[in-house]
Amino acid sequence: MDLNIKGRWALVCAASKGLGKGCAQALVAEGVNVVITARGSDALEATAHALRLLNPAVTVKTVPGDITTSEGRAAALAAAPHIDILVNNAGGPPPGDFRNWSREDWIAAVDANMLTPIELIKATVDGMAERGFGRIINITSGAVKAPIDVLGLSNGARSGLTGFVAGLARQKRIAQANVTINNLLPGLFETDRLRQSTRAAADAHGQSYDTALDAKRQIVPAGRFGTPEEFGAFCAFLCSAQAGYLTGQNVLLDGGAYPGTF
Repeated sequence: MDLNIKGRWALVCAASKGLGKGCAQALVAEGVNVVITARGSDALEATAHALRLLNPAVTVKTVPGDITTSEGRAAALAAAPHIDILVNNAGGPPPGDFRNWSREDWIAAVDANMLTPIELIKATVDGMAERGFGRIINITSGAVKAPIDVLGLSNGARSGLTGFVAGLARQKRIAQANVTINNLLPGLFETDRLRQSTRAAADAHGQSYDTALDAKRQIVPAGRFGTPEEFGAFCAFLCSAQAGYLTGQNVLLDGGAYPGTF
């Protein structure tokens, strides 16, 4: 299927690895020019090199820096002539017990996982509406649908973003201008974050890494973890011309792990 987004410009955040990289790969394969951001310049440049090899016909720009800062956002936005597709993404805050979190911990979580996406949406959505096309994807977490007790910082901040998007996406001046805003909620995917959290859990419970990893895998009815590539492919479809009637939705990609009907 031709997604009809060839030649568009996308900003993909936290795209040097993991799910962000998967999204950038899928968009580049469809002929989308991309600006990719991440804090680590070496990994970012390595990803950019791979993307250029994947599709030499597109432009790939790198902007190393912290997207949670106003300077980082300004630099990323300035790298493209305009933004047709925005993929908001940021690493989640650490797990823990809410009794141990300070106000500063909460502010950092809300800043990274709620306010930063909102600032990027504010900077791009009106231009999208004026041009008659826009796709905004927020990579959040399956924990928005089924909260995880030790991920309170993430549950709170990402749920705040979800509530904001639910209202904004339905504003007629946005929805009627062919601008859609949706959230992608990943379950367990093969990423560095999964490996790091599994190793921490294994150490905490005196298990081997492989035992802890297998225990997580057994939670998933599909019997496996997702891949960044398939996540990226789904993201690219949500960015397509064909997905113009889907907006304000939370799309859960978790291999069937969530047990509910709704």
